[in-house]
Amino acid sequence: MRYLNYINGQWKEPTTGEYKENTSPHNGENLGEFPSSAKADVQEAVTAAKEAFLSWKKSSFQERASYLRKAAAFLKENIEEVGRDLALEEGKTLAESIGETQRAISILEYYAAEGLQPTGDVIPSANPETLLYTNRVPVGPVGLITPWNFPIAIPVWKLAPALIYGNTVVIKPADLTPKSVYHVMKAFDEAGMPAGVVNCVFGRGSVVGNELVENPGIKAISFTGSNQVGLQIQREATANGKKVQLEMGGKNPLIVLADADVEKSVSIAINGAFKSTGQKCTATSRVIVEEGIYEAFRDRLVERTKELKVGDPLQAETFMGPAVSKGQRDGVLAMIEAGKEEAALLCGGETPAEEELANGFYVKPTIFENVPQDARIAKEEIFGPVIALFKVNSYEEAIDMANDTEYGLSAAICTNNLTLANRFVDDIEAGIVHVNSETAGAEPQVPFGGCKASSTGSREQGKTAIEFYTQVKTVYVDRM
Repeated sequence: MRYLNYINGQWKEPTTGEYKENTSPHNGENLGEFPSSAKADVQEAVTAAKEAFLSWKKSSFQERASYLRKAAAFLKENIEEVGRDLALEEGKTLAESIGETQRAISILEYYAAEGLQPTGDVIPSANPETLLYTNRVPVGPVGLITPWNFPIAIPVWKLAPALIYGNTVVIKPADLTPKSVYHVMKAFDEAGMPAGVVNCVFGRGSVVGNELVENPGIKAISFTGSNQVGLQIQREATANGKKVQLEMGGKNPLIVLADADVEKSVSIAINGAFKSTGQKCTATSRVIVEEGIYEAFRDRLVERTKELKVGDPLQAETFMGPAVSKGQRDGVLAMIEAGKEEAALLCGGETPAEEELANGFYVKPTIFENVPQDARIAKEEIFGPVIALFKVNSYEEAIDMANDTEYGLSAAICTNNLTLANRFVDDIEAGIVHVNSETAGAEPQVPFGGCKASSTGSREQGKTAIEFYTQVKTVYVDRM
């Protein structure tokens, strides 16, 4: 089946006439063809967004919210189909894919409700006859560049606040997972969204993404992806006078103190590191264990990891599916080979032997120990199912090791010591902190983002999303 761009309320063929096959990372199955768009397609979408902005910004919050609710209802009615398509094109399990679709629904419903919240303040003036207040106004047409690892949740958590606060949108989905965003566009189309308010252009980042960054009609860029691409976007977009919001990498630590419950801590480590094949910016990458329970923790972690079912993401018993692509799988394997030269391999480190998985992009969940702090697998984001295991003598040593990274997205600690848990919240250099839960996972009603090299610009999600998608207007009203 051939899918089309969504521009100005219509499904349109790319001006190139060219399409790219979307295939399953499990077995190479053809999942449809999506446009390989040109700059001209982006320019048409930007023009539509600019024209639609003139009326959309004047619409009421309640009117905007109604479209978000209708889109959410459409996704809810089709959640099984959408979740299955997500699993097929991205590789995460069906349960995770349906859960991610539900998360997108919740985000739409949340921001529909945000349409009834205050958007400004009344501030006392030095002049008793002056009414002094602030209001927030939309930025204008915004460009959204979204990743493949959460192909429906991340697009929606950018789209929903952009729309509720009065902006129009041109979105460029990841070319590895286009069908998930197609379902979102279909939901808005079925909701009767006014033409030009939401536009979607499929294609390569070097073409579609670059034009969004360079086009003067786009006033802000929100990007989630690699640090290399994100920093390039930041340089170019800010030079063109645009607001920029970046969510990038992580090297997230889990600290396990000697008083922690070993079995629960192992579960937290496994879920954080290996769900979604480790393809999360918030995935657990480093596990730092206090020496009193290190051997017991390590042995149980390896034992349970070897029991994990790797295979077809549509099968109910599967814990971990394939990497999203051959390039992604090969990159993970290359990092594992580097790890074998630097540290001791405890399990995994190879592709599965099962014949039925031979055509997929699979890699076994992998654990290393005796990892030097300056090793590549200790420093670089792998974005795959790999744990680097460390033994430390104290909480203080664990904190120093956890903070020894350029990233600062998410971090977690397992402990029954309330004092050390509270110290951890203060001591750790991360934007998201978990106590006795995995590093991955974020609820839509709270801010999402990190510090250091993980994020730049205002936070995503929750009430703080208003900071990026609006500008403050200060108003003085005096009597005649």
